[in-house]
Amino acid sequence: MWPVLDVAAMRAADATAVAERGTDALVGAAGYAVAREARDLLPSTYGAHVAVVVGPGLNGADGRIAARHLAARGARVEVIPVAEQPDRLSGYDLVVDAAFGLGCRRPYRAPAVTAGTPVLAVDLPSGVDAATGAVLGSPPWATRTLALGALKPAHLTGDAAERCGDLRLETLDITGTPTTFLLEPSDLAGYVRAHRDDHKWRHALSVIAGSPSMRGAAELVTRGALAGGASMIRAWEWAGPLDGLPAEVVRETGTSVDPRSRAVVVGPGLGTDAPARLPSILSGVTVPVVVDADALSTELLAHRPPDAAWVLTPHDGEYARLTGHAPGPDRLAATRELAEQTGCVVLLKGPTTVVAAPDGATRVVHAGTPSLATAGSGDVLAGLVGAALARGHEPLAAASLSALAHGLAGARLATYARSSDLASAITAVLRALG
Repeated sequence: MWPVLDVAAMRAADATAVAERGTDALVGAAGYAVAREARDLLPSTYGAHVAVVVGPGLNGADGRIAARHLAARGARVEVIPVAEQPDRLSGYDLVVDAAFGLGCRRPYRAPAVTAGTPVLAVDLPSGVDAATGAVLGSPPWATRTLALGALKPAHLTGDAAERCGDLRLETLDITGTPTTFLLEPSDLAGYVRAHRDDHKWRHALSVIAGSPSMRGAAELVTRGALAGGASMIRAWEWAGPLDGLPAEVVRETGTSVDPRSRAVVVGPGLGTDAPARLPSILSGVTVPVVVDADALSTELLAHRPPDAAWVLTPHDGEYARLTGHAPGPDRLAATRELAEQTGCVVLLKGPTTVVAAPDGATRVVHAGTPSLATAGSGDVLAGLVGAALARGHEPLAAASLSALAHGLAGARLATYARSSDLASAITAVLRALG
């Protein structure tokens, strides 16, 4: 996991590092890291023509040190102060943006760059609000951004996030106290673990999904749950027979959730009358519950027992249904707000998925792809989260790791692939990383 610090926490961590090691040492380490990334973006450093746009602060100092390292390796480097930058930079093999970083508070217009020329941003693309991801002026579109110390919210949220390009991190051995982390593929190691004493009820899952007009929802949920390692799935046929369920799924027609289940998924494809019917069904449930799709309502949340471990999985429209307003550009703050208000772990779906616990602990998944922007992909995710809960993961880990596996699986598929293909792709991802 990569740490994410807000502006105040990053400044505090920087101040501690400066007090312990000195400014020159930190700038020297940062400049060397920038030069290393620059060399990686160049076919050859020797003879390469590089422009380094520098500001008056520490970002500019990092850029100047990087320029010296590149020149020492034979690059033709031009250091261009912000006050002297032209409207366009052309004829370069690489442009390094070291104009403004964490402290940028005013609009900045980056020079235009010839199409195809890579741009390396130092810490952040210049001209963005590090705290919110808001764009100030016209920042560059970076090919790669090297975050220094830790990631900042602007790397992950707001309009700034899409200007960062390929994210890299150099911690510089700066330590803070992060509560937010960006997940990376290696975090999935051990996501599904086998135990010597496993049996079919040890990781059992109940699913309440599907209706006459949306019977496929239950199939997609259960396929996602099987991919995630649920050892027994009992699907409720509460609104009539469910078609297409995998052979491993047991159909349930009782009036209460089987007490042997270790988790419950409720909501996908149930229809608009679901919130009125669900409180009585869930009233005696003490295991974790994934609340998705049609079950996401203030009516159902009003009946949630205070100590119940629920995971809410809204997309933007469902978030608005719960709160009365859209998430807005700062998705980290929006997710934390709903988690605190409801006392639930909240997984806010999107190209960047944010998962937050009521205490503010936050995980970010940056693996979304257009292949997931299709009907039913969220049903598969709900089943995957349910399986992770049934296998004993805490709600924050279950939701965030499942979102990561889901996103990586989507990246294996063609754009706008069928949601029914996701389960097999998830299985492939988990086999490769587990």
